[in-house]
Amino acid sequence: MRHDTHTHTLYSDGIGSVLENIQEAERKGLSLVAITDHSHYVLNGNFESYVREIGRWKGEAETVVLAGLEGNAVDGGVDVPEWAAKKLDFVIASVHEWVERPERYLELVREALMDEKVDVIGHFGASFPYAGFPSMEELEEILELAEENGKAFEISSAYRVPELEFIRECVKRGIKLTFASDAHRPSRVGDISWSEKVFRKAGGRKEDLLFEEFL
Repeated sequence: MRHDTHTHTLYSDGIGSVLENIQEAERKGLSLVAITDHSHYVLNGNFESYVREIGRWKGEAETVVLAGLEGNAVDGGVDVPEWAAKKLDFVIASVHEWVERPERYLELVREALMDEKVDVIGHFGASFPYAGFPSMEELEEILELAEENGKAFEISSAYRVPELEFIRECVKRGIKLTFASDAHRPSRVGDISWSEKVFRKAGGRKEDLLFEEFL
């Protein structure tokens, strides 16, 4: 089940190439690796080159390679246009806005969960430590929207979020999950040990993972 659905390259703020990330995934024996550079870099003129380069290695790599983008969760959904989403395997929506109130964070996540272009919510809860992680009662609407709209949440080893109780609730409800390193250098690709550990602790099984058909 070893996979990494969140890695960055020189196409945004990473320091390695697409090929280097894939080679590291192969070296570590991953079943799947995704290239998911930041939307505001890639959509600024080099999107076609980005998709083309990932596609070049898909047929040659020993591991499954997916083309994605990490979009920003904004008012109205995610900042990835439909024409771009159609050329990708999936889209992550992450809150990168600095928030002081959990209500604002959850508002952005709700918008992303209702956006048809979004497949995965990235590092959910990464901003919560500054204001306190909401209770499960406060997160009920988030869970319901994810379940209704078929969205997944990533388990981020970089930020060590979401909390165990939230992951357990996702497993219980059939909400899909992914493992994510959020690697910004090739050597960090596949650093998903925390994701694997908390997933097992939550009772997760292969069928609880997004892209299980490739794992």
